[in-house]
Amino acid sequence: MQDVLFYGGDIVTMAGGGPERETPQAVLVRGGNIAHVGTLREAREKAAPGAQEVDLKGRCLIPAFIDSHSHIVNFANSLRFVNLTQARSFAEIQKMLLDYKTRMNTAPGAWVIGFSYDHNFLEEHAHPNRKVLDAALPDNPVLISHASGHMGVANTQALKALGLGPETPNPPGGVIGREEDGCTPDGYLEEKAFMAAGGRIPGASRAEMERLMVRAQEIYLSYGITTAQEGIAKEQEMDVLEAAKLKMDVVAYIDMKECPELLHRNAEYFGTYQNGLKIGGYKIFLDGSPQGRTAWMTKPYSVGEAGYTGYPIYDDAQVKAFVRGAHAAHAQLLCHCNGDAAAEQFIRAHEEPTDCRDVMIHAQLVRVDQLPRMKEKGILPSFFVAHTYYWGDTHVENFGMERAARISPAKSALEAGLPFTLHMDTPVLPPDMVDVLYCAMNRVTRSGVTLGADQRLDAWEAMLGLTRNAAYQYFEEDTKGTIEAGKRADLVVLSENPLKTPREQMRRIQVLSTYKDGACVFSRN
Repeated sequence: MQDVLFYGGDIVTMAGGGPERETPQAVLVRGGNIAHVGTLREAREKAAPGAQEVDLKGRCLIPAFIDSHSHIVNFANSLRFVNLTQARSFAEIQKMLLDYKTRMNTAPGAWVIGFSYDHNFLEEHAHPNRKVLDAALPDNPVLISHASGHMGVANTQALKALGLGPETPNPPGGVIGREEDGCTPDGYLEEKAFMAAGGRIPGASRAEMERLMVRAQEIYLSYGITTAQEGIAKEQEMDVLEAAKLKMDVVAYIDMKECPELLHRNAEYFGTYQNGLKIGGYKIFLDGSPQGRTAWMTKPYSVGEAGYTGYPIYDDAQVKAFVRGAHAAHAQLLCHCNGDAAAEQFIRAHEEPTDCRDVMIHAQLVRVDQLPRMKEKGILPSFFVAHTYYWGDTHVENFGMERAARISPAKSALEAGLPFTLHMDTPVLPPDMVDVLYCAMNRVTRSGVTLGADQRLDAWEAMLGLTRNAAYQYFEEDTKGTIEAGKRADLVVLSENPLKTPREQMRRIQVLSTYKDGACVFSRN
């Protein structure tokens, strides 16, 4: 591979103790690794004849972003579905579904899938039901998923295809919505009921999934991400990832409840990359979503049924068994916890401190007083801090200002000496890491309300959660996350330096190019 020399702009290495040490003039890449970081003269002296020189022209070079939690296979799959993100009423959902069927010439009886509607932003301020979907597509089974991924709605044809009728009981940890008779399913499916339904939808062909995975990787790379995650892998996801031609690194986490044996059956991937794929450990869920009011809370929600606190998925004994099983296999455990009661259950399940670097995924409403105990037990938080903007107003409504202002308490984690990461939970939101920086640094809702100004991060602190700390979460701090000699040359060129950009203008920054192991894998030009 040709040597590549970067110079002529700001170089933010993310190494050392803070931004005051960010002074190198050049970075030399050789054989896919960083060979030298220092002055331009030294780099040119060490460069091989014919080295490619990349003049940054005043732009900024940083370590590539590391995705600490998302679902890249699910995201790829979603590229063939109807995107309902912009729907603002039942009528708009109906139109989008009907337009999709017409555009795709979908035959009667074929499934139509929509994703990412949000009842919080609909005129009706409610979930649609089966009859709403029937009015648009009466001859097709239709399933649409909520933006949180924890609930959705099926039409009458879909309910029949899924075998859900008046006699079908609610599954443990899930809810099937009912009509006024208390028996007939109204189409709404929550948590385990929805996830079970989604698992029975016909998948894309192998050839189509290979094409969709190519597109999904192109999108991740366009956002400067060179290490992505598959946050809940079953047999189907592993098959897709093994067949994919990966241009980036992907870390998969096996569904510990449904198919724990997959980790042992794919032992060659456990802890070691093979053709870009690595198994990082296991994944479990302990509760639902705060915007969908299924997150498990210690104190009741501020709206809805009096005394309602959401609900857990497992009892304490089951969660302890998951933790013990993961640690017996020397496997990292990622655990979805949104509410503070779920966070407490996960912390308590760790009877002894662990060096497995278990991760509390989302950690939305984890309390500040729980953070020191997380540090003691060796649990890292990965915050879905973009909630402060996208659902912050909903959280104020659901929890009141005092609790909403403590959503994703990243600054408190930093002060507690607890390494944290930041993520977008794609496909819930696009894998836009610059947007993560904006949300973490501003904590402003859509309506302009600041949620916990004391929890705002500065640019350096926020970037730690997307680079150095994210590498640490994956046990890859020796090879990724900073620009230092000997590490892999996973790099991103930004239009400007985040450390010099006013926090309220962070969203103007663009990813101009992305390098994986020294090779350019994305260029905006």
